[in-house]
Amino acid sequence: MKLYGEAMPAPNPRRVRMFLAEKGLDIPEIRVNLRKGEHKAPEHRARNSLGQVPTLELDEGTCISETISICRYLEELHPEPPLFGRTAIERALIDMWVRRIEFQIMTPVGMFWRHAHPLTAALLTQYKDFGESNRELYARGLKWLDRELAGRDWIAGDSYTIADIALLSTVDFAAFTGLVIPEEAANIRAWHTRATARPSAQA
Repeated sequence: MKLYGEAMPAPNPRRVRMFLAEKGLDIPEIRVNLRKGEHKAPEHRARNSLGQVPTLELDEGTCISETISICRYLEELHPEPPLFGRTAIERALIDMWVRRIEFQIMTPVGMFWRHAHPLTAALLTQYKDFGESNRELYARGLKWLDRELAGRDWIAGDSYTIADIALLSTVDFAAFTGLVIPEEAANIRAWHTRATARPSAQA
C-alpha cells in the first residue's frame, strides 16, 4: 500500500497524513510535485483520471482517491481510535460536519485560491472580483462555525474526528493563501490552538 501525495501547503494530502498520524499508521508517501505538473502526467492519471492528489494505491493495484474515501477505507481496516464515530448518530453527525466544512469553509478558500491568488494566475483564467468576494464568504463561514462551537472542544462533539482534520487542513491552507481567522471568532481560535497542539498537526 502506498500513498501518492504532496508536501505542505497542499491541504488534501495533509488531511490523510494527519489521519494516519492519529491512527499511528505508517504508509509510504510518494510525493507528486504539483508545481511541476506531475499530477497531470499520464502515469498519475492512470491512478487518478482527474489528475489530483492524494491517491491511495493498494497492493493489488486498486486506487482510491478523495480524502474522505481514503480515510474511510483506512478506518475500516484500523477502527481504533475511531475518527468517524462509533454509533449511528455519531457517524451521521460527523458526516454532516465534514460536508458543512467542505461547502461552507473549504469552497470559498478554493475559489479564492483559484481566482485571486497570484500563484494560480498562470494556471487558469482568473475572475479576480469573484475570487476576492470569497474573502467575505470565508469569514462569514468561520463566524457561523464559531457560534456552533460554543460550549464544546471539537467540531462534532466531545472527540477529535475527521471533521476536525478537515477543518484544520482547510484553515491552515487558507492562512497560506492570505485568508485569516476573524479576530472575533474566539471559539475557532481556541479550537485551532487545541488542534494544532496535537502531534498529528505536524503531518
